[in-house]
Amino acid sequence: MTVLPLLDAALRGGMLALLWLLGLALLRDGRKPSGVLALLPRLGACLAVGLSVQVISSTPLFEAEVPVAWQAPWVAVSVANSVLFWLFARALFEDEFRLRPLHLLLWFGAAGLSGLNCAWLAPQAGVWPVATATLLLQRLLPLGFGLLVGLTAMRHWRVDLVDARRRLRAKIVLGGAVYMAMMVALRLQAQQPGQRLHGRLSEPLALLDVAALLVLVGSLSWSLLRVVGSELLGTGADCAPAPPGEGAAALPAPAATASEASEAPDAAEQTLLDALRQAMEQERFYRSEDPSLAALAQRLQVPEYRLRRLIHQRLGQRNFNSYINGYRLAEVRRALANPTQRSTPILTLALEAGFQSIGPFNRAFKAETGMTPSEFRERNQAAAAT
Repeated sequence: MTVLPLLDAALRGGMLALLWLLGLALLRDGRKPSGVLALLPRLGACLAVGLSVQVISSTPLFEAEVPVAWQAPWVAVSVANSVLFWLFARALFEDEFRLRPLHLLLWFGAAGLSGLNCAWLAPQAGVWPVATATLLLQRLLPLGFGLLVGLTAMRHWRVDLVDARRRLRAKIVLGGAVYMAMMVALRLQAQQPGQRLHGRLSEPLALLDVAALLVLVGSLSWSLLRVVGSELLGTGADCAPAPPGEGAAALPAPAATASEASEAPDAAEQTLLDALRQAMEQERFYRSEDPSLAALAQRLQVPEYRLRRLIHQRLGQRNFNSYINGYRLAEVRRALANPTQRSTPILTLALEAGFQSIGPFNRAFKAETGMTPSEFRERNQAAAAT
């Protein structure tokens, strides 16, 4: 059994190296973008640091030899990683995500509860009911946030236009959920009365833990760097978004060299792009009752994957709903700025443009313009009057 500690140390060393390389790579690729695209690499780097703490603190020797009071900060960060992973998943898969004070409170709450349990309440488990309940809550926190990560990854999967990110959703749902459920089950089993490890993993199970985590993080890192470095953060040539809904043409591509000639858009792709613009700008597909990607692909008589790739690579869009809403918001902006429609209710304009209710419309409008529809109308009418 003496080989287990050596193998465990080797795997943890490799895991730490991978996490730090991942964190540095995310920060490197995320230097220029702003907003949610700048938030994503920073959350990823914080998650890499948090997982490094978890890898070290879950070492059997660390858990057995380090005093419990000194382990408390390490345990706090390790448990709060589940909250950080959920925030990272939201920043990765939800283009409109913004970090709010409530999110930070969730992280500090999970860390505070876990640190308090480790430093004081854990020895009282089985004697004091409150201690038993808080310790059980600590064990279930990763599982709960793991489920939230899975729901985040599955949400809006069909409208995601980034192929690499769609594949990453499946990896996170399957790999992350299985890993979290397995580790929570093992920790709960080790916490049962009569277990001499009192919640700690034995050497073989700790080795299994770090091996599974290494496989999961390695696989996700490979896919994640491809998404962040090229398709998501817009470092590729074709990823700059063109403003939809106002007759904007696709951004001109640089002249193709001989080696790039095979990658130049062919006549069929240009024909499809022209048909797409006609459906959106002239036929106003975005007003239809079912403005889904599947319905648009059926209307244009092309496979969904071709249409998804065209909208992402040629128009720079990452989410189909955002692409549709761009046309809707452009129509409402034109109507609000039109003096002849100053008496038309804003709700009527929103419904005519394709929005189903006033709430989502108001949120989308303010997110794009920084103003409410009423403020936008008043400002434009005042400018027209002067």
